[in-house]
Amino acid sequence: MSLITSTSPSDHYAPLGSIESTSPAEIATIVAQAHRSQILWANMPVVERVWLLRELYDTFAWQKETIATSISIEMGMPIRLARDEVSYGLSYMLWYLDHAEESLTPEIVFENDTEIHMVTYEPKGVIAAITPWNYPFMLCIWACVQPLLASNTIVWKISKEVILTGKLIGSLIENSSLPPGVWTEIYGDGHTGDLLTDADIDGITFTGSTRIGNMLSQKALEKGITTVMELGGSAPGVVCADADIDAVLETIYYMRYSNSGQMCDGLKRLIVHTSRYDELVAKLSTRLLSKKLWSPLDPSIDIGPLVSESQLTSVSEQYDDAIAKWATILATIPISPELSGAYFAPVILGDITTDMRVWREEVFGPILPIVTFSTIEQAIELANDTIYGLGAYVFTEDRETFAYLARHMESGMVQLNNVNYCIPSDPFGGYKASGIGREHGKVGFHELCNTKVISMPK
Repeated sequence: MSLITSTSPSDHYAPLGSIESTSPAEIATIVAQAHRSQILWANMPVVERVWLLRELYDTFAWQKETIATSISIEMGMPIRLARDEVSYGLSYMLWYLDHAEESLTPEIVFENDTEIHMVTYEPKGVIAAITPWNYPFMLCIWACVQPLLASNTIVWKISKEVILTGKLIGSLIENSSLPPGVWTEIYGDGHTGDLLTDADIDGITFTGSTRIGNMLSQKALEKGITTVMELGGSAPGVVCADADIDAVLETIYYMRYSNSGQMCDGLKRLIVHTSRYDELVAKLSTRLLSKKLWSPLDPSIDIGPLVSESQLTSVSEQYDDAIAKWATILATIPISPELSGAYFAPVILGDITTDMRVWREEVFGPILPIVTFSTIEQAIELANDTIYGLGAYVFTEDRETFAYLARHMESGMVQLNNVNYCIPSDPFGGYKASGIGREHGKVGFHELCNTKVISMPK
């Protein structure tokens, strides 16, 4: 049995603690228990499942500061943003709890004088939920709570980068009133995830890279089970000639640099009308340089380190490729020599060419490449020049222009100006290499259900 050691991304990679990986035998036992528990869990009325999970919601809310502090120390998220993350996750959980009964109630889809047809939603069974490190609490809630409310049981594995935060969340679940085996956590690296998805499970929900998602999708296809995959993204942001730059500047900044750019649907490529380029660069540079980069537990800071040394290496290689191909630095926040860890200087890059890695790949770090366009058709071509299609952002005062762009952008979600598409009622997911299925909203309850049609005489 191996140890997984967590290290501090903001303090010389100092060890924070270790947890033993869950063994193959333990995984088999946990999955078997989840199957036994699922039968009892599914026989509970939905209101009873809601009641038990609402009690857990209260526990999470009570432990909000403890969870946020763990996220900040282990992942490097500024404490102010970590508190927001926990609050955001709780808001989603509350929406799920408030809307579970109506979303899972059988629906009459046809009725006449002689017959009636209805659709019911039955659980898949045991779901393997694998979640990443960038929003440890919120993405756990996203992956696990709707399938649980839909009568499935969950075996959950969090990324090894935030394994101590996962252990904290897991201990709160373990000490809750949920029946044993309903929501169980396992610990380990990618090999442990392989063991879990090789086990006797009935579905997979995964948030992470497209590469791993494709491997899991192939495995699920061979097993004949359902998947929900929220994968990579390289969201475009199109700034039109009539955009109110002052009104949207903070949204542009936030959607690229929040959480040090480690956001799946973050704005990763800025596409600006030539007439607004100079103004946008000047104002965004001023905004970026006004932000503070420092140790994450300082409540006044805006930007902290990346999650790990390996992530720092990955982002640095993408940046170096751009500079080698003659990208120019338009603005950057220097890193103080007092800081040691996975710190990467947030930067705005110009003179971008589409062969650069910062354009072609998902960049999970605080780098913003900017290009220009002259016509709406050029903007659409640039926006869609990616294998991904998760989120997209449009900045314009013209509703017809927005409607045209939204219709032609190859993206699962598009927002206008400052109206955030990421709320609990809106299905979340993407086109192309950005995933399969949707989370949230009514559809999120049904993704890991068996849909059954029942037709009968009156």
